[in-house]
Amino acid sequence: MKEKKPVIVVKYGGNAMTDDVLKQQVVKNICLLQNYGYNVVIAHGGGPFIKQALLQANIESEFIDGHRVTTPEAYEHVEKALKGQVNGTLVKLINQSGYRGVGLSGKDGKIATAIKRLHKKEVDGHVEEYDLGQVGDVVSIDTQLLDLLLEHEFIPVLACLAADVDSNEYNVNADMFAGHLAGALKAEKFVVLTDVDGLMRDIDDPASLVSELQISDISSLKDKQVIRGGMIPKTEACEIALKNGAAAAVIINGTDPDQLLSVGRREPVGTTIVS
Repeated sequence: MKEKKPVIVVKYGGNAMTDDVLKQQVVKNICLLQNYGYNVVIAHGGGPFIKQALLQANIESEFIDGHRVTTPEAYEHVEKALKGQVNGTLVKLINQSGYRGVGLSGKDGKIATAIKRLHKKEVDGHVEEYDLGQVGDVVSIDTQLLDLLLEHEFIPVLACLAADVDSNEYNVNADMFAGHLAGALKAEKFVVLTDVDGLMRDIDDPASLVSELQISDISSLKDKQVIRGGMIPKTEACEIALKNGAAAAVIINGTDPDQLLSVGRREPVGTTIVS
């Protein structure tokens, strides 16, 4: 029986998603992680592509506290953008690089099971619930199909869609989806691509990079506003991954594709989060 290779899950997003030249280089370097002895899994969202698809369909995007409301009409276009456009392009680039990509979503093989998310918000001292439509949270991951693909060195590429036990379909936050995936696969590394070099104590000072922190540090760094804005869902995804079985999470700059190779070589890069 072949020895199981360590798994690396890459959450793909940011500028690496919209710049075509950068996209090619990033995908190529993600594939090269196989050469460093890893089994590779990619998870992605596709905010800019969803926005464009809804614009073209004359469907207005509504947000509640930054969460996109997904009506049944909108979901149809969300799925087309994620699976037809983003996922299809990534698989094509993987195959062009000489590797073997397989396009999936969380619905395929019932990989991800979700429940409908009800968004809660405190208004005038009492909590109100908001219906976000077909927006869900992952409750469980079944890795059976992924394990089979990884055993034969395919690179699974997963769009952040999932269904519940009654086959109701949901759009899931891509960071959280990727974190659950990394946890369930017991990934040696969960790599989150963003547009900065990692977590900075001062966003304007590259020398203030936080090279390593523990889950227990996250809460105080939020209080101090070191973790804010777009870094909040990234660190929350890392927490999900680590609490569910991943060994380490790394936030790196997707606009510098060489940082991926540093991860492959197990060199320190970006911000590493450990339990």
